[in-house]
Amino acid sequence: MLIAAFALDDTLKEDASATIAFLQSQGIRCLLLSGDSEEKTRQAAEATGITTWFGHATPSRKLEIISGLAQDGTLAMFGDGVNDAPALAHATVGISISSATQVAIQQAQIVLLNSQELGQLKDAWLISKHTLLTIRQNLFWAFFYNVLAIPLAACGLLNPMVAAFSMAFSDLIVVGNSIRLRTKKLS
Repeated sequence: MLIAAFALDDTLKEDASATIAFLQSQGIRCLLLSGDSEEKTRQAAEATGITTWFGHATPSRKLEIISGLAQDGTLAMFGDGVNDAPALAHATVGISISSATQVAIQQAQIVLLNSQELGQLKDAWLISKHTLLTIRQNLFWAFFYNVLAIPLAACGLLNPMVAAFSMAFSDLIVVGNSIRLRTKKLS
């Protein structure tokens, strides 16, 4: 006589597929490392559009895979459990969620505060892209003014006051360009 039956299953976040699709559209290769069975990992990978996956991945196996991939360049690791912590620490950028284990949060450089929405990962990517672009623009403007004005002033071809003004002006351009990040639309 059957008295009770339980069926436990992990569910994917609602926006997991959309987030993976966005990352792949940005040229980011996504793969899934899971301690779950091969079958459950395959199902989760297929449901989210991930083509490369590893099931039964122990913490040491995850670290081994991350170490191998990190040799090819920049690598981000998203994880939320104790078993993800070594790989999070070894990745170029570790990403976790606020409801993760404390050790995973401590190893991550980015913590998504709303643990129900993976779409924050898209926002973090776009903010990072815009920040890097702004840094490059700022370096250009700072070097452009200083490389041009200082030698001209040193040779006596430019009034030192004009050179000083151009240095101050380059600082204003850099600050103004950086402030634009506050109002920039993410896309």
